[in-house]
Amino acid sequence: MFGKPGYGREDVEVLERRLVYQGFFRLFICRVRHRLFAGGWSRPLARELFARPRAVGVLPYDPAADRVALVEQFRIGALERPAGPWLLELVAGLAGPGESDEEVARRELAEEAGLAVERLVPIAELYLSPGGSDERIALYCGIGRLSGDGTVHGLAGEGEDIRLHLVSREAALAALDAGQCDNAPLTIALQWLALHHREIVEGRR
Repeated sequence: MFGKPGYGREDVEVLERRLVYQGFFRLFICRVRHRLFAGGWSRPLARELFARPRAVGVLPYDPAADRVALVEQFRIGALERPAGPWLLELVAGLAGPGESDEEVARRELAEEAGLAVERLVPIAELYLSPGGSDERIALYCGIGRLSGDGTVHGLAGEGEDIRLHLVSREAALAALDAGQCDNAPLTIALQWLALHHREIVEGRR
């Protein structure tokens, strides 16, 4: 079957997994070896693993108005971005202990955008940067009426300063085509919406 890996979890040996930093996130030094496609085993490999909780992202979409909600906020990872470190993104957040994806999605919609949606449609679940991080994100399209363009949200205690933007689906896709949506979850969610918006409007998703 297309995309099925040749090996599984049993074909990796974890020789060491040592915690070297514990803060909001965790960093491990791992020593592993794995089977080789040509046969036999690899030599022991040292790898850094950046460990993050599971994340959930939501692209709010209003079928009646044919527009989406995006949030804008400062991101330290984009500090050297020529256009500046404020990014347009999905509503998103990390899961707390015992939280379901839907609970995270609805909590973050309220905290980051002051929004509530009628339903959540699954888009995808994927690794963000598996070369060095174990973080997975579940993406959803949140269907509902959208309002509050230009309003500011976020939790002051977490240093959040988040501005809500309501833009037409057409404008969002034009920005995507122009390379202005330069983060992976937003790109994936908008591409999904481009493929499936008719099904949403017709109630087939």
